Amino acid sequence: MHIQRTLIASAVLLACGTPAFAQSGGAPMTKVVVTGSAIRGAESDQILNPAKVLGGDELRDKIGSSLGDTLSQELGVSASAFGAGASRPIIRGMEGSRVKMLENGMATSDVSGLSNDHAVASEGAVARQIEILRGPAALLYGSGAIGGLVNVVNERIPTELVPQASGQAEARYSTVDNGRNLSGSVDGSSGKFGLHADANWRDTADYKIPGNAVPGDPGSASGRLPHTDTNEKSVGVGGSYIDDWGYVGASANHLSNLYGIPSAEGSRIDQKQDRYDLDSLVKAPLAGFTSLRMKAGYTDYHHAELDQQGNPATLFSNRSLETRAELEHKPWAGLHGTVGFQTENTHFSALSADGGPDTVPVTHSTSAAAFVVEEADAGPVRLSAGLRYEAVKRSPVGNKERQFDLASGSFGALWPFMPGYSVGATVSYAQRAPSIDELYSGGPHDATQTFDIGNPNLEKESSRNIELSLQKTSGLLRWKANLFRNNVNNFIYGRVTDTLVDEDGNPNGPYRQRLFEQAKAHIQGAEAELGYNQTGAGWSGRVFADTSRGRLDAGGNLPLQPADRIGAGIGYREAAWRGGLTLTHAFSQDRLAVSEHTPTPGYNQLDAHLSYTQRLGEHDLTWFLLAKNLLNEDIRMSTSLLKDIAPLPGRNFVFGVRTKF
Repeated sequence: MHIQRTLIASAVLLACGTPAFAQSGGAPMTKVVVTGSAIRGAESDQILNPAKVLGGDELRDKIGSSLGDTLSQELGVSASAFGAGASRPIIRGMEGSRVKMLENGMATSDVSGLSNDHAVASEGAVARQIEILRGPAALLYGSGAIGGLVNVVNERIPTELVPQASGQAEARYSTVDNGRNLSGSVDGSSGKFGLHADANWRDTADYKIPGNAVPGDPGSASGRLPHTDTNEKSVGVGGSYIDDWGYVGASANHLSNLYGIPSAEGSRIDQKQDRYDLDSLVKAPLAGFTSLRMKAGYTDYHHAELDQQGNPATLFSNRSLETRAELEHKPWAGLHGTVGFQTENTHFSALSADGGPDTVPVTHSTSAAAFVVEEADAGPVRLSAGLRYEAVKRSPVGNKERQFDLASGSFGALWPFMPGYSVGATVSYAQRAPSIDELYSGGPHDATQTFDIGNPNLEKESSRNIELSLQKTSGLLRWKANLFRNNVNNFIYGRVTDTLVDEDGNPNGPYRQRLFEQAKAHIQGAEAELGYNQTGAGWSGRVFADTSRGRLDAGGNLPLQPADRIGAGIGYREAAWRGGLTLTHAFSQDRLAVSEHTPTPGYNQLDAHLSYTQRLGEHDLTWFLLAKNLLNEDIRMSTSLLKDIAPLPGRNFVFGVRTKF
């Protein structure tokens, strides 16, 4: 089955308009296509907005126990690293609700954006591809996506009929945590009905670490890091009716995830989610229009934060209904694009399980947005522009109701100044409403050991972004370089104070107060990547580097800023064999926020992979070996709240086999 249509390319077009220029020269390449209702192109065509699409063998080599772990080595992406079970992507120094998580183009509707100890409720092990958009390219999907977005595509709702049943299955074992993982998916059809099913099971013990949990403290944990075990199960089914006019389909998914938090308190999180989606596409619905796509998704999410005795301390709940419609029109006076509408209705709460103060009260939120995106050619230059208006209302029980009117817009230009080379620029303006926790928090959070205090008078964030890009897109040797700067008015951040309170907010307790405040801030950085023969047979190579700086304009660094990195890799592919070696060096990070006390040292991370594929009848069977952190380095992530007490896993070998049929 072809990669499912996603809505991601619409976001690319909104920010800058990314055309699909044909590649020429070099070894034959298989394009990973990001398709959508507004524009269709390959990953390597995403010039103005550096989109990354992980799929195929590359994705299988990088799959980890969390989405952050899977994506942490991508250009401009780091991870929150809150243990093995909860690690969320951080894009260009932005985290939390500024980075939106999607599944098949719809919000995951979990609570991972509220705190780093909350896992993303989407399973990468059954994904066909994972798409990353950075910076303004993601604005079409909501004002909260100032930093970017990640979309997990599992094709649960089929969009094409397959001639015969097909699928894949995989089993793997990891040495660092005695981890076992089974996953698989199958697609089929009966008449004009397309069918899909997928499932995943993962069970890991506490993972091994190279030294002590606390640097220089021989009395702290060693050998294995306590409370880093995970147990995750998910199952999904979907079906659709497919005809010449388009398709209509539905899917259902259940996820259950129990994982430890390696904090001093040793808490655990018991996460459950039920998700139901509808998707339909009608070709040529009206004269002058190419397609109409309508989607709806309902999510029922819960998780309990458990203490050391397994008793619930805080109960999180989020019920969400999202709808989306996109109408793509044929060229009108040289313009080609899409108009659309999106709504979201959520009920969220984070309530005390033992009668203490609620972390966040019951809050009903609604949003409605309209957007338009258009592209046109002016000679050799491709132009694009997009606008989005969104109205957001937050209605808490027992607190102040707030309403926000949000406007976003962008304009981009791309100039292929010579064959195979392009230069682009994009400017954008975006606004973000404060999240529910930033407005209304008022209770303890055990996993972070903070007593969070929201501010119901916070104003909306306003972000101004400019990005410049230069890229070579043809030949065996290809490269790209990006510069970006983001100025944010009313940047919302949690300032952790030295005031200690108990779970009721009274003095002299174990929790540090965290106050949500606002100030002007800016983030700027650069990324560069050079690749040789990335998909062809024979030798291949890659060199990359990324850096970002986040500061408050009045002075001081933003918290949890990523370290500067450089890396290089070599690979070889010939017939049934494929292998490679990658070395990433992260520099020490001492650009600390006021609430941060210790810098993170630099480290070298050496990873490798080797696989052999054999043909058994009509099926492919691939045996693979992955090696992670071969140097057994003590790796501390500057983007982790637990960097002082929880290093990443030590040397790890992953043995596995997968089949396609």
